[in-house]
Amino acid sequence: MIYWQIFLAFFIPGILGYGGGPSSIPLIENEVVGTYGWLTVNEFSEVLALGNALPGPIATKMAGYIGYQQAGVLGAVVALFATVAPSMILMITLLGLLLKYKESPQVKKMTQLVRPAIAVLLGIMTVNFFVNSISTDGAGYIHTLIIGIASLFLLEKWKIHPAYVIAGALAYGAIFL
Repeated sequence: MIYWQIFLAFFIPGILGYGGGPSSIPLIENEVVGTYGWLTVNEFSEVLALGNALPGPIATKMAGYIGYQQAGVLGAVVALFATVAPSMILMITLLGLLLKYKESPQVKKMTQLVRPAIAVLLGIMTVNFFVNSISTDGAGYIHTLIIGIASLFLLEKWKIHPAYVIAGALAYGAIFL
């Protein structure tokens, strides 16, 4: 019974909390504090603060902690699954529809329209990273240019796998920054 309650406590906010952690936190609080009484408001705020202090998605960290607190490792697994299940179900369903209608002219047109938008967003992100490297540290743009130019040659000219290029950029940053 506790596993079903844990599942519902995190599945319902996962369905209703569009936008991820910040929008689902009040819904999780309602379930955990109000409906099931597993935590007090003060304890919930401490769990929230702890979750915010750690890297990664807040909802999954809170689910893992609360699930573990209520029912051990299996409770944590159930809570984590319940948190990601709504997104996973939706993605599988949408991917299934896309694959079913991939030869449709409308789907082909949609993917053709999405690609330039993604390219523009990635370009804007790159410019923002470069501007930030200039404003943050006087020599930051030099390192950014070195990594960028080296990555371009490694990827395009020498056809090195992107994972190795990323690892090399991380190593460069660890050594020189």
